[in-house]
Amino acid sequence: MTPAAGSRQTDGRAARWAGQRDRRRREFVEAALRAIAEHGPDVTTEQIADEAGVVRTRVYKHFDDTADLQRTIADRAAELITEQLTPLWDPSATPMQMISTAVDAHTGWLAEHGNLYRYLTRHSQAGRYAGRDAVADVKTTIARQLTLLFEHYLRTFELDVRIAETLAFGLVGLVDSSTAQWLENPQQVARGELAGLLTHWIWQILDGTLRAGGVELEPHTRLADQSRSPVPPPPRRE
Repeated sequence: MTPAAGSRQTDGRAARWAGQRDRRRREFVEAALRAIAEHGPDVTTEQIADEAGVVRTRVYKHFDDTADLQRTIADRAAELITEQLTPLWDPSATPMQMISTAVDAHTGWLAEHGNLYRYLTRHSQAGRYAGRDAVADVKTTIARQLTLLFEHYLRTFELDVRIAETLAFGLVGLVDSSTAQWLENPQQVARGELAGLLTHWIWQILDGTLRAGGVELEPHTRLADQSRSPVPPPPRRE
């Protein structure tokens, strides 16, 4: 066997091992998500291993330590949340439809995955991700999508686009913090009722902002019919 052939074989084995390790890491993370849903935010590594059908020591063959496992869970959860909660875009919708659809998606996801949200929040607050805050990352991604949308329409109506980012982050924070508190203490408020209240509050904020600039939008008329410029394409995901 030539040295070059031996090197190729070694590289091939390394690539196969790396691929197998990545696959097993993904499998363990999916098992961890199921274990979190069942056992709550205080899930243990033993419970994750049980869900994966292995002993605890097998988990750490594929992760450096507990922090590495937690960071990888956070990364996967952030991907899932972002996919579901990125503001939904429908240029044929009315302002109220766009708001209610996005709010319903956000509150619905958090209500369905309350234990995962609590897990991310708890461990982020504990600093176990070496400064990484998965919940903040998700909120930032959604808010930046909204910023692009607001910038377009503020510019369309010849209003000050500098407020777009602050407005977007404020609205995302309103929905997220209100829903997080509702998860812990719903006080007999149904999820649909919460979504309706948040939709109403968001419209009041947006309507007040536009009226202050001399613009009045009809909440139940398509934005495309009220805009003086073409409807933009969907914002690009970051």
